[in-house]
Amino acid sequence: MSTESLTIPIDDPRIDRVGALLDGGSRPPTGTALLLAHGAGQPMTAPFMAAVAEGLAARGFSVLRFDYPYMERAAREGRRLPPDPRPRLEGAHRLALDVLRARVDCERVVLGGKSMGGRIASHLVAGGTECAGLLFLGYPLHPAGKPERLRSGHFSAIPAPSLFLRGTRDRLCDARLLARVLPTLGAPARRVDFEGADHGFEVLVRSGRTHAEVLAELVDTAASWMSSLGRDGARESVEEGP
Repeated sequence: MSTESLTIPIDDPRIDRVGALLDGGSRPPTGTALLLAHGAGQPMTAPFMAAVAEGLAARGFSVLRFDYPYMERAAREGRRLPPDPRPRLEGAHRLALDVLRARVDCERVVLGGKSMGGRIASHLVAGGTECAGLLFLGYPLHPAGKPERLRSGHFSAIPAPSLFLRGTRDRLCDARLLARVLPTLGAPARRVDFEGADHGFEVLVRSGRTHAEVLAELVDTAASWMSSLGRDGARESVEEGP
């Protein structure tokens, strides 16, 4: 499966464009494309991002991943930079979505992301951006060790079905708190827990599973859910795991 390099023009005084990668081609056999945004600390080329994008492309989906402006600048300048303010992240995210819609001939677009990227996607949809569904790969429901600072106040304004994938050792997404806020979403949500996985879906050696096996299960779960969009099964709220 080939990967095509693209650029996305950015409305930012410090940088004029960011890089993007398209896996799966411009006409996905499933009719569904995913806009996949990275987390706060790793770029679109991180092994996790590549595994998800390439795995879903092999299953018949088109996947566009991109770097936020601060991550593009960090790569060019050879240093780590903190994430941009949310309005700037959202602006870049919208422009990436425009590129996907112009470049990929599909029936449905799903917005998703790892941690912060998924959170930004959720704010866009709560603000009126249309999509067929939201895919959260480790939603950062609260900062580590600060469960009182929930990042779910906008959930009621989300009209698209959602899939929350989380590890049972995720310190940024307490299981009981997630169970409490899922019913506040404006559309049905499905939650799937990965036993022993942390926020990055890494597992301990004693778990008996490898990181690669967990990622394969994660991709299979995401692919099955995205294939169900538009059918009755995608409209039902489901919880799996503890």
